[in-house]
Amino acid sequence: MKSAVVLLSGGLDSATILAMARQDGFDCYALSFDYGQRHRRELLAAADIAKAAAVRQHVILKLDLRQFGGSALTSDIAVPKDRTVHDTAEQIPVTYVPARNTIFLSCALGWAEVLQAEAIFVGVNALDYSGYPDCRPEFIAAFENLAKVATKASAVDHRPVHIHAPLIEMRKDEIISVGLKLGVDYSKTFSCYDPPDETHSCGHCDACQLRLAAFAKLNRTDPVAYA
Repeated sequence: MKSAVVLLSGGLDSATILAMARQDGFDCYALSFDYGQRHRRELLAAADIAKAAAVRQHVILKLDLRQFGGSALTSDIAVPKDRTVHDTAEQIPVTYVPARNTIFLSCALGWAEVLQAEAIFVGVNALDYSGYPDCRPEFIAAFENLAKVATKASAVDHRPVHIHAPLIEMRKDEIISVGLKLGVDYSKTFSCYDPPDETHSCGHCDACQLRLAAFAKLNRTDPVAYA
C-alpha cells in the first residue's frame, strides 16, 4: 500500500488533507510540531484528528522556534485582530513564522525517506490565507525539486518523494465543502492564533475570520466554540 506523511497542525486545512490522502488510498503517517507556538490547543486537536482517522502513526516532533522568535506565534508580539481584507492584502502579517514550512517539510522529508513513503501532504493555501510566502505554488514546486536531489531515496534509489498540496488554489469555503463530503469532523479542529482559553477561539484573528467567513458563505455554523 502506498504511504504518505501528512503534516497535521490540528487546523481545518490539515484535517482536510488527511481525509483527502486517505481517500486517495494512502496509508497515512501524521506529523505535528510542538515548536514553541503560543498555545498547545492545536496539538490536542491534532491528536484527536489523528486518532479518529486511525493513522498508522502520529509523531509530535519538538522544535523550539521560540529561541529564534520573530513571529507573533513564537514570541510576545501581539497577534493582529479584526483586520480587514485590505489589511491582509497589504503586507505579510507578524503571525508569519520565518521559514516554518521549509523546516516542517524538511522534517517530513526525512521521515518519509525512513518510511519509504512516496508522498508528503501539506495543507498550504495561496488564496484564502494571510500572505505567507511559504504557502505559494512556487515554494512547493521549489521544495519538490529540492527533495529530488536531497535524499538517497531519490538521488540513488530513484524513489522520489512527491509533495502534494491539494488545497493550494482552493478558497476556504471550497476546502470545507470537500472536507464535509469526506466526513471531516470540523468540531475536532482548532485554527485560532490567540485563544482566550483552552476551549474557545478568539473569533478576531486572521485565522478565525477566514474560517468564520467560509462557513458563513456555505450557510453553515462553524462547529467550534468562540469566546
